[in-house]
Amino acid sequence: MFHSQRLHAVLVLLAALGSLFGASRCVGQDGSLLQQPVMAAPNRLMLNNGSFIFRELPPEEKVRELQKRDIITVIVDYRTQMSSEGDAESRKTGNLSAVLGDWIKFDGKSIKAAPQADGDPKVSGTLNSQYRAQSDVELRDSMTFRIAAMIVDIQPNGNLVIEADWDVENNEERWQISLTGIVRRESIQADRTVSSDAIAGLRIVKREGGQVRDGYARGWMQAWYDKYKPF
Repeated sequence: MFHSQRLHAVLVLLAALGSLFGASRCVGQDGSLLQQPVMAAPNRLMLNNGSFIFRELPPEEKVRELQKRDIITVIVDYRTQMSSEGDAESRKTGNLSAVLGDWIKFDGKSIKAAPQADGDPKVSGTLNSQYRAQSDVELRDSMTFRIAAMIVDIQPNGNLVIEADWDVENNEERWQISLTGIVRRESIQADRTVSSDAIAGLRIVKREGGQVRDGYARGWMQAWYDKYKPF
């Protein structure tokens, strides 16, 4: 009887120890709050470590937001064509006939009627005027070039104010071009180029000087005559 009680006590003790040992190694289920979050693998497969052709862009080629003093390239492609025809014709005819029936004379004291011994003076005439003018004008102009422009201001709505100046001098020849305008950020391409068609308030001033310009420039007399047309 005594031995059976001791054996029962030993079995109970072993069962208690087994329960404690198993509880220390148990983990919660997948849906249990007892489970610790699974950490990402430190060497997870990414594009930069999984592709042998991957190359990171250098800092100067990474896309960044445009700021003041940044440089963009404006592509100007300006073409105009105008054709005008005019025809004017004017004719005028005038007749004049006048007779002086009475005349006066002054005898030193009073004014009296003066008879016309040779008859009443008469004036008559005819005026014919004819004017005809015909003019044809055809104008074609084009301007194509690329110019670097600087962002000088950023408006509250994000639009960019740009300015560009180009001055080239070669011996006696000189070319000057200036450009101003406002452009949206969305109109600027990834390579920082923008077409002149997307620029609002576009103003282009082009000046030339030198022997080539003097060859086809009008003289001051011809310019004055074309402006005022005295005849």
